[in-house]
Amino acid sequence: MKTIAVYTSGGDSPGMNACLRAVVRTAVNSGITVYGIRYGYEGMIEGDFIKMDARSVANIIHRGGTILKTARSKRFLTAEGMQQAKLQIEKFGIEGAVAIGGDGTFRGALALSKICNVHMVGCPGTIDNDLVGTDFTIGYDTAINTVVEAVDKIRDTAESHNRVFIVEVMGRDAGLIALYSGIGSGAEGILIPETKNDLEVLLNRLGEHQREKHSKIIIVAEGDEAGGAFKVQTAINEKYPQFETRVSILGHIQRGGSPSCMERVNASRMGYAAVDALQTGKKSVMIGIVNRKILYTPFTDAVKHLVGPDPSLLKMVDVLAR
Repeated sequence: MKTIAVYTSGGDSPGMNACLRAVVRTAVNSGITVYGIRYGYEGMIEGDFIKMDARSVANIIHRGGTILKTARSKRFLTAEGMQQAKLQIEKFGIEGAVAIGGDGTFRGALALSKICNVHMVGCPGTIDNDLVGTDFTIGYDTAINTVVEAVDKIRDTAESHNRVFIVEVMGRDAGLIALYSGIGSGAEGILIPETKNDLEVLLNRLGEHQREKHSKIIIVAEGDEAGGAFKVQTAINEKYPQFETRVSILGHIQRGGSPSCMERVNASRMGYAAVDALQTGKKSVMIGIVNRKILYTPFTDAVKHLVGPDPSLLKMVDVLAR
């Protein structure tokens, strides 16, 4: 393999740059020409390819976001857009490509591999940690640490005023950010999409302590069936008007920031392994780390499933939150 491409697609996540750096430098060290594709699949359609070398990825391992930029491309979902992307891949002589992103990114890579002769491998870049085949996705560790840091600061105000704070975090389909950051911050309640009737359970638990005048932190994943932090606040206010409640929606701060040390190491390992996978003939696989070892998971398995929460963790939360 003489020429490969690398691109980031979908939502950005801390550690993408570290992974990109590893891909470029590993390939260059093996005598492989590397092109970076700007703006993901949209840039692929437009032919926005830039030649990269070791110096082009200098001093980026500590930076959040992605220097290649990212975008969601509606055109790539059409047959015409995919054909245009295929023509650009062939024009630049791309034999293999590393896709850094999440579920949608891998679906796109799998579809592209079926219409052109290019080996595609993926590195899981998403803060949600919702892909099968890796213990941690790129961005997850940094995101949960960002949430914990924010909640620690919110708790100072909550305790000073004896308030109940409902903190909404990202997680439309998966509640792993809420679960782990809730455990790490000592939250009194955690609401996630994977569990049903958790708002009712929370309200009952608050009833056991309704006469207590101390602060409480409730972590809510945006995709929980309760409907988000403001609806949770309304439900609490209606049942327990004596509680003074506030809402904090953390939003996109969870996707930004300098990646943690573990993030940088894991992302570097994945980027290095991705180039090695291409050189050894692997294709249509996601690079993951399971039990500290590199694992190759077919795109068809990585993109079709969500990793549910460990039941033992849910039981532990119920005990520790009382």
